[in-house]
Amino acid sequence: MPDHTKTIDPRITSPFHEHTGFEMLEWRENFVRLRIPLQPQHLNRHGIAHGGVILALLDEAGGIAGNWCSVPGNVRNSVTVDLTAHFVTRAVGLRVTATARVIGGGRSLFFASTEIHDDRGTLVAFGSSTHRRDRDSGHLEGTPLKKDGHD
Repeated sequence: MPDHTKTIDPRITSPFHEHTGFEMLEWRENFVRLRIPLQPQHLNRHGIAHGGVILALLDEAGGIAGNWCSVPGNVRNSVTVDLTAHFVTRAVGLRVTATARVIGGGRSLFFASTEIHDDRGTLVAFGSSTHRRDRDSGHLEGTPLKKDGHD
């Protein structure tokens, strides 16, 4: 499996990100673009991107959009409490890219809107999600990253 960990910010990497091959394209306050290069393990029995891969990308992008941190080396954490997805069409090409924006919320909850496009720029899926921030993650400054790199 290709090593994609070099393109993921160490503040958000995890064994799951490493396994799926998430690539960080852009991350700033209330916004993220993530991509997954589609590999054989991401495909269903029909040879197209599995719906679970699309859902995972929707979930991760929405959460990461709301966890940007203004202090290098610090982190913010959240958990997903609600995820709604709508599949529009199958993905064509070698990758799918998610663009997520925080559309509202406060210190403890935030709401994200996410779209996933394929290599042609075709909308594959879209969704909304609600995320609950950890107790220490309500401020842009976040908290120091743990030594193992995982939160």
